[in-house]
Amino acid sequence: MPRELQVEIRQNPSADYTRLPQPAYQVVTAASRTGSGPFARPRVIDRPAEGPDPLDLVVSLRRNGDDLQVSAFRTGERTPGNRMHRAGLTISASKLLHLAARLRTVWRDRLIGYDPDPLNPYPFASTVDFSPLAAVAERKVAELAEEGRYFLETMFEGSDRSLVLFREYLNRTLTELDSLRISFDSDLHLPWPMLAVDGDPSDPWADFLGHRHQIEQTGAAYPPIQPPNSARTRPVTSLNTDDQLTGIGRAPEVRKLLEDRSQLTVRTDSDLLLKALSAAVLDEDVMYFWCHGQFVANDSPYEQLAVRLSDDRHIDAELVRRHRRRHLDRPDAVFRPFVLLNACHTGQSAAAELDHLGRALVDLGADGVLGPQIQIPQEFAAEYAFAFLDHYLTGQYTAGEITQQLVRWFAREYRNPLALAYSLHCGIDSILELNP
Repeated sequence: MPRELQVEIRQNPSADYTRLPQPAYQVVTAASRTGSGPFARPRVIDRPAEGPDPLDLVVSLRRNGDDLQVSAFRTGERTPGNRMHRAGLTISASKLLHLAARLRTVWRDRLIGYDPDPLNPYPFASTVDFSPLAAVAERKVAELAEEGRYFLETMFEGSDRSLVLFREYLNRTLTELDSLRISFDSDLHLPWPMLAVDGDPSDPWADFLGHRHQIEQTGAAYPPIQPPNSARTRPVTSLNTDDQLTGIGRAPEVRKLLEDRSQLTVRTDSDLLLKALSAAVLDEDVMYFWCHGQFVANDSPYEQLAVRLSDDRHIDAELVRRHRRRHLDRPDAVFRPFVLLNACHTGQSAAAELDHLGRALVDLGADGVLGPQIQIPQEFAAEYAFAFLDHYLTGQYTAGEITQQLVRWFAREYRNPLALAYSLHCGIDSILELNP
């Protein structure tokens, strides 16, 4: 008579086949400074030889034409028949993309575009600290949380039994558990951190997924196989920028931070950036883009997202792919930076048929890409970049940890929700490997 065998999992480097196993390494982190920032107490992270801990929740969203299928599982979770939670969505892919565009527009218009007083125009676009208008900011946050709930409820609306069960499972997991490490493996690029659950009515901040949990969006191809990464004593970084933005907000401090704590290359011309991307070995730990982002026609039926440095050349996903395509199958090629794309709209795509710039960089080998979902005021963008890089360069914290803590810190200190607009495309486990 057949019987179920009891199995004890001692090592699980692929996180239940959700990722490629990490190479064996031990991270020795540099000493952290004390302070009053997002991480009040220093913490040394000892990474085990099998790599990062498994993800707590993986949600997959697959597109077939205009139809959508969703599935989810938690690492180590036992389900009846060991089946994955799955369902077909009743909402179409085109409708869901429309809702995503609407949510981004709502954030832009009702928060950044808030303009009640001609003597103090656009108060939420001209300062980082919303505390002087805390009452208004709280009302705006409550409204945006309701919009995020509406999106999530509409996405999983339907009476089919499998969809009802899936909706209950996902809502229970997202609401009842705190600080999960979640990967949305999605064919559609959606503003996941800006979505919200129906949690504590007295604290709408805590209902946002980006406040409650560490979140990344994946959906990219397998990363290229690259030579082993050797930890350095001093990280290698680049600042890819427009000269016109160098004096805005804390931008000068960001540059000094990179100069003081890394081996920095500054590029202000697109030719220099494209030359670097064309090289087989572009071994940078961090690529920081502080520049303009916009949609351009490029003789295409759809506008395409591009960034621009000091000159007038637009650098889009296809141009980046063209310059690195010949190195994808070379075993000695190196390109694995963590990329901070601090430019307008760099996290999203103009249309469902187009890959956005962040996706292209990940496909080519980048360890992760962090960028905004909406047009971010430049003062806040510079402040966010300083806070993120200040902690990432310590080598003590993953990008997932930092992004969640920055959401909570800007909310607590400044009543400012704009950190929720930053989205991780892969990279939840990205960490700077440093030797003392």
